[in-house]
This record gives sequence, structure tokens and C-alpha cells, in this order.
Amino acid sequence: MEKKIPVGVSARHIHLSQEHVEVLFGKGYQLTEFKPLSQPGQYAANETVAVVGPKGSFPKVRILGPARKATQLEVSRTDSFALGVKAPVRESGDIAGSAGITIQGPAGEVTIEEGVIIAARHIHFHTSDAEKWGIADKQKLRVRVGGERGVIFENVIARVSPDFALDMHIDTDEANAAGVNNGDTAEIID
Repeated sequence: MEKKIPVGVSARHIHLSQEHVEVLFGKGYQLTEFKPLSQPGQYAANETVAVVGPKGSFPKVRILGPARKATQLEVSRTDSFALGVKAPVRESGDIAGSAGITIQGPAGEVTIEEGVIIAARHIHFHTSDAEKWGIADKQKLRVRVGGERGVIFENVIARVSPDFALDMHIDTDEANAAGVNNGDTAEIID
């Protein structure tokens, strides 16, 4: 049975706690939706912030909503070099001991001591898709993408939940190296 998955290329973005939303945009501020993302209930917000590292900065980093319990900036390895931070490869939410950054918004700024990561490549599986294909949560998979620069991605983490929609997420460095675009498909090979 073919196990084809849509690919989503994840550009640099930030998730903010509600506390940091209010520091950056003003007391009581709520993020507003620009467009929905592939995962149910998730969206790209209209709002952006600047992020400033020891070596460089990015002036308009898109916020993804809704607000989360902890602020987290997801960058590519290339972005981490430009910012001058040593961002580790981690699963989303695993920010302990990661790099820090300064975040600037129209109403203020905040410096986080940790929260900058390079997101580990992963596939979101709805529980029914995972069951159908015999995939377990946290399982590491090998995934092939075809095309002129086709590659096999190792150590792709399966993330299984009834709240997820089937989608593989890789960052811009990985996508560029493999010649992959949003909407392309990949195949689980084992």
C-alpha cells in the first residue's frame, strides 16, 4: 500500500504566549487570523514581530495562532546562523535549554532566555491514518520525496492525534535541498 503524504514547507515563524502577545501588542490584545493552516484550528496571524539576535535580525516574522503556553521561535539552520544563535533541532514544545532571542512588537519588547529551535522534521497523523498505516506516535520514519533532487529523509517523527490532519512538515533548508514545494507529496518507505 502506498503511503503518500502532502508536504508543507515551514518558513520561520513564531508562537507566542498570551502574556507575550500583550507585552508586544498591548493589554488584552488578541491575534487575528490571516489564513488557516493545514492543522485544524491553527492559523497564520495578520500580526508580525521583529526578532533580534546577537548577530542579525528579521523584521517581519509571522505569528502563528492561537496563543500557546510558551513562546517559541522556529527557524531554519540558515536563519540561526543569520541571527547568531545556536538553535537545537527539537520537537515543537521542547524548548528547555534552547537559544534565547529578543522579540519586538509595536507596543513593547520581550527577551526570552530559551525558545528558539529548529523544528525536527515530522508528520502529523490523524489517529485514523496512523492506525490504517500501522504508525505509532513518536515513531521515526524514512520518507522519500521524488523529483530532480529527490532525497530520503531519515528520522521523520510521527506525531499522532485525533486533532491532527495528515501533513509532513519540513523547513525551508530541507525543502530547498530536496527541491520540494508546498503541496508536493512524499512517501513513507519504512
